Amino acid sequence: MIPTNKAMETTAPPRSDANATRFAEADAWVFDLDNTLYPASSNLFDQIDHNITTFIAENLQLKWEDAYRVQKTYFHEHGTTMRGLMDRHGIDPAEFLEYVHDIKLSPVNPAPTLERALNRLSGRKIIFTNGSTDHAQRVMARLGVGHHFEAVFDIVESDYVPKPEPTVYARLVERYRINPTTTVMVDDIARNLAPAAALGMTTVWVRTGSQWGSDQSDGKHIHHVVDDLAHWLDDLTSK
Repeated sequence: MIPTNKAMETTAPPRSDANATRFAEADAWVFDLDNTLYPASSNLFDQIDHNITTFIAENLQLKWEDAYRVQKTYFHEHGTTMRGLMDRHGIDPAEFLEYVHDIKLSPVNPAPTLERALNRLSGRKIIFTNGSTDHAQRVMARLGVGHHFEAVFDIVESDYVPKPEPTVYARLVERYRINPTTTVMVDDIARNLAPAAALGMTTVWVRTGSQWGSDQSDGKHIHHVVDDLAHWLDDLTSK
C-alpha cells in the first residue's frame, strides 16, 4: 500500500486501487522535465517563457504584446511555440533552443528528497521533454539527480514533433524498447498523458495550478494526481 500523508490527501482522486500495484510492478519510469522534476513554484520556466517572447519579437519584428500573443497561439495550435515558428516562419530550431534555454538555474534548488527517492525507485528512468537535452542535463545537474536517468528523449530526438503527438510516444517506446503496460509516465501537462495512457502506460499528473497544465485533467487518461513529485516518490519508495 502507498502510505498517505497530508500531501497525498490533497491528490484528487485516485482513479484505481490498482495504482499501487502498477507502481510497484513498473519496470520503466518516463518523466517530463520542466515543472515536473522541479517544483513549478520555482518559476524557472518563466525565464524560458520570457526568452521565447523576446525571440519572436526580435525575429518577426513584432511589439512585445504581439509577440506574446503569437507565442501562446502557436503553443496551443502546434504543441510548442517552436513548432509553430518552424512551420510558419522557417526558423532554425537549434538557434531557437539555444536562445530560449539561456537561463539562470539559481531558482532551482538541489533536491535531496528527489535524489533519495529516485535512488530507491526500481526500474529504468528516462526523461521525455519538449525541451533540449542540454537544458535537461543542466537542470538535472542542478537538482543532483542526473545519474539516475539512462537517457533524455528530447525534441530533437523526436524530429521536432512535440508531445502530445501520439507518433512521438510510439517512437519513444520503440527507441528504448519499453513495455508500455509496465511503464509509468509523469507529466505536469495533463493532455500530454493521453497518448501514454492509450498505449497502456500508468499515468501520473503533477498538478501545478496552471491553466494549460490542467486542460483535460478530468479525463480517464489521468490515473493518479500528485502535488509534489519529490515527496510523493519519497513516500512511495519508503515502504
